[in-house]
Amino acid sequence: MDGVSGVSGVSGVSGSGVSGVSGSGVSGVSGSGVSGVSLREVVDDDLEVFFADQRDPVAARMAAMPSREREAFLAHWARVRANPSNILRTVVCGGSVAGNMVGWDQAGERFVGYWIGRGHWGRGVATAALRQFLDLLPPGPVHAFVVTANTGSIRVLHKCGFRPAGPPVTVDDGIEEVHFIRD
Repeated sequence: MDGVSGVSGVSGVSGSGVSGVSGSGVSGVSGSGVSGVSLREVVDDDLEVFFADQRDPVAARMAAMPSREREAFLAHWARVRANPSNILRTVVCGGSVAGNMVGWDQAGERFVGYWIGRGHWGRGVATAALRQFLDLLPPGPVHAFVVTANTGSIRVLHKCGFRPAGPPVTVDDGIEEVHFIRD
């Protein structure tokens, strides 16, 4: 993301393009002041952009998240949007929908994930958006999972104050991922 954040195993959120696709990385981002990056509530029309972004084979491979067919994708987002404890925002860059940020509770802990369309990678969009999004979350630790091959998303998490909570682990699907935490 500057990509997607391959956050996996998220109850009610997994695969929404959360936590960690960050393609080519972030350059020269300081603070959340990347020009033209803002967050707003998710509206129905955003889902078409989110759907197209998660169908991008390069981004899906980067996040190690399989793309969903339209019906499954819309059902997933309906569940995510129906959960009042989830915090959802559309990332807007230069007036266009660039992706999404999602915060959810799982087993009593707060998680974040994001998905930024590939056309917005490498410009600091994910970093700027995540910094803004973290300000919306309740106080306390925040967690994220990212696949180890997603170096752009790992950079985003580091720039936003996250640190690895332990060494990489191989999960059931054979993908190696790292658990990050921000205290």
